[in-house]
This record gives sequence, C-alpha cells and structure tokens, in this order.
Amino acid sequence: MENAVYITGAGIISAIGNNKAEVKQALLDGRSGIGEIRILQSVHRELPCGEVNLSDEELLAMLGISSDSPYNRTALLGIVAIQEAVKQAGVPLDEAFLLSGTTVGGMDRTELHFLDMLEHDDNLNLLSSHDAGSTTQFMADYFGIPQQRTATISTACSSAANAFIVGANLIKTSRAEIVIVGGCEALSLFHLNGFNSLMILDIDRCRPFDDTRKGLNLGEGAAFMVLESADSVQRRGAKALAVLSGYGNRCDAFHQTASSADGEGAYLAMTDALTMAGLASDKIDYINAHGTGTPNNDLSESRALKRLFSQTMPRISSTKSFTGHTTSASGGIEMVICLLALLDGFVPANLGWKNQMPEGITPSLGETDVVLNHVMCNSFGFGGNDSSLILSKIGCGDEAKSGCTPGPVSMEVLATVRFTPDMSDRIKEFVKPMEARRLGKLQKAALITSLSALREANLECPDAIVVGTSYGMLENSEKFLMQLCRDGEQELSPTQFMQSTHNTIAGTLAIHTHCHGYNITYTQLGEQQVLDRCMQDVEMLMQEGQIDYALIGYHNEVTPALHDMILRLRGEDVPVGVSSVAIVIRKR
Repeated sequence: MENAVYITGAGIISAIGNNKAEVKQALLDGRSGIGEIRILQSVHRELPCGEVNLSDEELLAMLGISSDSPYNRTALLGIVAIQEAVKQAGVPLDEAFLLSGTTVGGMDRTELHFLDMLEHDDNLNLLSSHDAGSTTQFMADYFGIPQQRTATISTACSSAANAFIVGANLIKTSRAEIVIVGGCEALSLFHLNGFNSLMILDIDRCRPFDDTRKGLNLGEGAAFMVLESADSVQRRGAKALAVLSGYGNRCDAFHQTASSADGEGAYLAMTDALTMAGLASDKIDYINAHGTGTPNNDLSESRALKRLFSQTMPRISSTKSFTGHTTSASGGIEMVICLLALLDGFVPANLGWKNQMPEGITPSLGETDVVLNHVMCNSFGFGGNDSSLILSKIGCGDEAKSGCTPGPVSMEVLATVRFTPDMSDRIKEFVKPMEARRLGKLQKAALITSLSALREANLECPDAIVVGTSYGMLENSEKFLMQLCRDGEQELSPTQFMQSTHNTIAGTLAIHTHCHGYNITYTQLGEQQVLDRCMQDVEMLMQEGQIDYALIGYHNEVTPALHDMILRLRGEDVPVGVSSVAIVIRKR
C-alpha cells in the first residue's frame, strides 16, 4: 500500500448534471443531455451538443465571482467541479497541487472580441485569459494554490486522462501527497466549427459502436478528482473511495487526427495499464470506451479491445451519448462516471446502439446490481495521444506493482539544438517537399531541431516525447479564428483546425520517429518554466523505470498580431517568429 494512489474526492459538471448525484441519476435513468444548442450562439442549430445547463452569469453568481471578472467559461466549469471534489476529500489546499487538462482555454471569450482586439484596446485584457495555461491559473487562484504547484496538459481529447497520470507519478515519486487532477472544456464557435470542418459531427444524437454511426456530438463540462498518497490518507484519517491502480500513456504515431486501423496506440496504453495494475485482462469488469461515434475511432478501438481482451471481453459502453464528447475534459468526466459505477454497482448504457457493426464490440445497454472491482477508462486524442486508466475498489488494487527508485535519478544531456532562421533549409533533410508544403512554420522548426538532436545523440527513436509550448500552433489557430470571425461559420479550413491543437508538434514528432512511447504536451507561459515541467516529467518516468531515453523540447510561435497586442497590453516587445529547442536526455 505504500506506493498506492488513492481517490478521496470527486466532482463533476456536465450536460447531465451539475454534481455527482445528478449525473448518477441521469445515468441510471438513461437520460441524455445532448440536444439543440441554447447557450452557444452558433448558426449551426442543426448540430446537437451536450451543454451545461447554466449560463456564464449563473456560474459567476454561484461561485461568488464578480460579473466583470476575466474568468472564462472553461475556468468557471472547472471551479465548480473542483469545489465538489475538494469538499468531499476535505483536503488542506495549502498542500495541494492542481493539474488540469484543457485545449480551448478562453477561446469562448476571445472569439467574441478578436477583431476588435486587433484594432482597439478595450478588450485586450482578454488576452491574459486566452491561453490554456491561464485557465488553470484562474482555478488555482480561486482556491489559493500557487503557480509553482500547477500544470496544464494539452493533449487534445486525452488531456484530462494525462493529468491523472502525471498527478499519480508526482505522488509515487514523493514529489506530492495531494494532487487535484482532471480537465475542463467549454464549447466555443472555434471548437464547434473546427470539428464541423472535419465533417465528423452527427446531426442526430451520436450512436457509438452502432453500424449506422455517422459522427460525434460535442459537449462541455469539467471533472476533477483528488489523488492522495497512502501516508496522507492515513495521517488525515481520510476515507479512500478507490485506487488508481494502473495507467498507460502511448502514442499511435499514425496520423494527426485519425486512429490507425489496428489501434496500436490504444492497445499499448491498455496493456501498460493492466501491467501496472498487475491484472490479467479477465479481471476488468467494465470499460468506459473512448467511443466517439465516428466510423474511424469506433472501428479502431474495437479492434484494439478485441486484440487485448479476446475471449474475455468485459462489459463496455461509451457515455458520450449522455454527455457529448467533452474533448479535453472527457477523461475526467468519464473517470468520475467510472467511479460512480464502481461504487454503486452499475454499468451505464451505450445509448442509441441498435445495429451491430462489422468487427465492432457489442456494447452494454445498461446494467444494475452488478459487482465491479476493476474498471478501465479510455481517452484517445488527436496526435495519437492514447491513455488508459484503471480504477480499483479498495482492497482489490491497493498494492502498487510498479517499482520506483528512491530519490532523483542521474540524467545526462546527449544533445541540445536550438532553431535559428538560417536552419530553415534543413527541413529537406528530414521530409519530402510534398510533405514540407503542408507543414506550418513551427512544425518545420520543431522537426529540424528535434530530429537534428536525435541524430547528434545517435538515437533513432526515443522512449518518450515530452514537449511544451506557450501558445501552441498559433499561426494556424489565428488563421482559423480570423476566417471564422470575418467570414462566419461556413467553409472553414479543416487543415488549419487540425494543426491548431497544442499537441500537434508532439504528434508530428512521434509519426516521424515511429515512437509509440509516452507522449505529452505541457502549456504555460515562459520557455524555462515549460522546460522545467518537461524535465520533471522525464525524471519521474526514469525514476519509475519506465524509460531510458527522452526527447524534450519547447516549441512556440508569436505572430505579428499577437506581438502587437502584447505590446499594447503589457508594453512587452516579444520576438515575432518561431522558437524551438530540442534536448535528448539519457538515464545514467
């Protein structure tokens, strides 16, 4: 039990409820929260979504925050969920860490004033609440958690799940005793129209794993859990709800948005989670599948599940037909659903399923009065970021199966490469001209520095890719946002949206190095701060014996428009262009 990671509190807000009790009742009643959009002001009324049934004004009033505060909807949803989790756990916040997964940050507010911000100063203060890292800081400030004990993870739809993994590693390596982990995401026009440009949204309610499935429905919400060490639980006399007994983070290394045909990344992530938990596949009683309802995901995930579980297929369902796909928050929301199912002995229904799909799993239509000892939760994101988590009942998964080296490990830097403009032509050393034309400036710079560093280190494929950024793929995000704000919600570029996610770089590097290992992206302002997060993550992985070699890096860009806005807002003359540094680390 010494190295176990316990769950002592959980909180949730989603389209099917503003707390755990409401969510549980909706699950038992088979009541979906997906319907016509009401709060988001979009022209796409034909696209159903899972909206939280509270306006921004109602959220602000509920939390006692001034209506003229800079808090964005993403942060407000996160605070509601954290409140519930912290209240249940009763933890002292002066000792807690906060790790949050998000992608959109304050986009819901930025998109309403973007054109005005380009020309005028009236709404420039929104810039300070736009980036994903600032959303975590808003939540931390509300609870009095200092910045040095926070981190923001942005791996698209697996962001929250990866927050769980990093939080558990902080506890296992004795860097923390109490960590609040999860994710939050608010619907935005950018988000909705981005997925719509990929033509993967269904105009009807989604039907995961059904042969007639046509796509996903987006959702919003937040969910967080309190993770604690065994020492903390014992010292506080806290009530442990469950054990985070196993987890795996792997990369599909196949495509920026599509899953591979055989679901290699998913298979590896689930396998690692089982290995860490010390469980055979037939010990898993229920799986909350990623199950988005897209033709690609459901087939790929089905193949991975069949490959791993073979003749011992457990009960499986996707709860996205209840909540919508809450993207970065989905891992947190579905983990809380898994906890409710584990503790109360029920399996949520896979709503909308009627027709068996070829090669697909057969999902559960809901069960009650069942015994669940171990449940698995899958979260798979753009960039091939695949993560799986296992929750176990107390007494069924208390003993940690992964070893951990006491104290810090010795690490050696094998190579460091920093991008300079004269290196631009080196892209042809690594990619063909046809591919180079499809890459953004930051992607090219990151490939040049990272692949050059690996070459200097005489290493073809690292065990892990751990990178960070401040604003992500800003050029593509800005182009998509500009088109959205100027031309409206029609005929937007799918390529710009695909390459707008913060983890685009990490996914691109995995594809080029054929790295199916650990893959994660951190985001916050400041190169050194981000690199410190990356280095700490690598050290934890090495301390636990999971990796020997890692590629880390900071990759960021500043556009002329952002430069101008920062200069007007803060008087800070930030350099325009791309910043990219790659470092190869070896465990000694």
